[in-house]
Amino acid sequence: MFARRTLAVALFMSVSASGRLPAQGRGAAPTLILSGGKIFTADSARPWAEAVSIRGERIVAVGTNDAIRRSAGPHTRVIDLGGRVVIPGINDSHDHVGNVVMPGEFATGASPTPNPTFAQVLDSIRAMAARTPKGTWIKTSIGMHILDDTAARRAALDRVTVDHPVILWAWWGHGCVLNSAALRALGIAERAPDPLGGWYERDAAGQLTGRLDEYAEWGAMRRMYSMQPEHALLAGLRAFADSSVRLGVTTVQDMAGDLEPALMLRVMHDAKLPIRMRLVRWSIPDASGRNEREWNVANVHPAPRVEVSGRKWVLDGTPIERNALHRTPYAGAPTAAGQHGRLDFPLDTIRAILSAALLPHAQQLHLHIVGDSTSALVVALMGSLAPDSVWRTKRVRFEHADGLDDAAVMQRARALGIVASQPREGRPLKTWSSAGIALAYGSDGWRNPFYNMMAALGGGRTGAAEGLTREQAVTMYTRGSAYAEFAEHEKGTIAPGMLADIAVLSQDIFTLPLQALPGTTSVLTIVGGRVVRDVLPQTVRR
Repeated sequence: MFARRTLAVALFMSVSASGRLPAQGRGAAPTLILSGGKIFTADSARPWAEAVSIRGERIVAVGTNDAIRRSAGPHTRVIDLGGRVVIPGINDSHDHVGNVVMPGEFATGASPTPNPTFAQVLDSIRAMAARTPKGTWIKTSIGMHILDDTAARRAALDRVTVDHPVILWAWWGHGCVLNSAALRALGIAERAPDPLGGWYERDAAGQLTGRLDEYAEWGAMRRMYSMQPEHALLAGLRAFADSSVRLGVTTVQDMAGDLEPALMLRVMHDAKLPIRMRLVRWSIPDASGRNEREWNVANVHPAPRVEVSGRKWVLDGTPIERNALHRTPYAGAPTAAGQHGRLDFPLDTIRAILSAALLPHAQQLHLHIVGDSTSALVVALMGSLAPDSVWRTKRVRFEHADGLDDAAVMQRARALGIVASQPREGRPLKTWSSAGIALAYGSDGWRNPFYNMMAALGGGRTGAAEGLTREQAVTMYTRGSAYAEFAEHEKGTIAPGMLADIAVLSQDIFTLPLQALPGTTSVLTIVGGRVVRDVLPQTVRR
């Protein structure tokens, strides 16, 4: 990949300081020119430009309006941007795209982080059950009011309906409650053993209460989503892609655990999405290990612009349900044993996961790590298994990386080459950046990148002291996320030889007030030189 990038630079070059196109770039005319823009390239060698030319799927040159326009041929399409801001296509390094909307899904309110009472949910389930056919799934999102309530379990749900599978799903993705019909539909037996990495809540008699956590939940959710008709999955994926290009997102790295591998590959092939998709293997093995083996033999290029690479493991939960492993105890934790959270896997299993990442041709390792104790344990284990120089070539990713708040652990993470992917709102982004830790933007399902950018700049709980500059934020969204997938020589910057993944924005995100950022859209989105969205008004085209 690096050789191809070097060759591309040698062939195309950038516009010289004299404003003239170098001789190497004066061959075949470009197919598309964007001029008259305020172009942030995310390329440290030339961060700003006025115009860019594209031939086929790649960028030919970047520079001044006059120089780029002179390279146009009789069949070149020329678009005058009218001073609009241009950035590299946004690369979402951490999302979940397989959990499409289901029949029977309802919301208890407008909040994206609902926390309804159990009485509210029961009333809604009763109404849904009365008007939907038997066997239809009923699903809603809940918060800690219900997840913490031991009375809000299977038996209470069964008293409302025994004819509809019901799932109450914690909106942050860690914890759910099922009724008996749902347990049967998903093949979870009364005496089912806890799966690797997860657990079933049980009553004093050893019977399942209906609450599932971690890998027990995700295995159940994967089976449930995989039951949906393929036409519904395709419609959901296409709607997701349409939403992405409206926001200037040209690459999505999906933590692919929502659907069975064969089904995921099939719908990705059939959907023919206009954006780039990286499917990161999220193995959720059953007792036989079948799911993991299926990902191991998956076609790594199931469709154009789709690739399968990397492997994800979730090592702990989150502070919300108090399952992230923390040094200090959680206030209000129900038992002394659970006051600090817990690891999803024994230390020996985590050591084996890390050791496997050191094997030749091993997949890039993506580790969901949230607790500060989990972070400290993992960097210590990594240091015991291989030199820092070896780990730096692996670019191990800490997904969320909430626990990187200790100076010593932060220093070790930087030395090991760890990438902080999908840092949540409130994390010390400026400190991490200053410490040399690579940052990659990820939405984790909160898919408006400009809302997340507002927080990264200091408009959220982070505060101005830890806010990035606007240029740093865009770089994290583009070049940073490309680096996090070993693709920084192919995309993430607007530079000669790079893939022409570009977004022209509706607003100047470098100057407008922070609170206005979430209203930003892309008025022209290009993926590999192909225009996939164009709502530019009054443009000059030739």
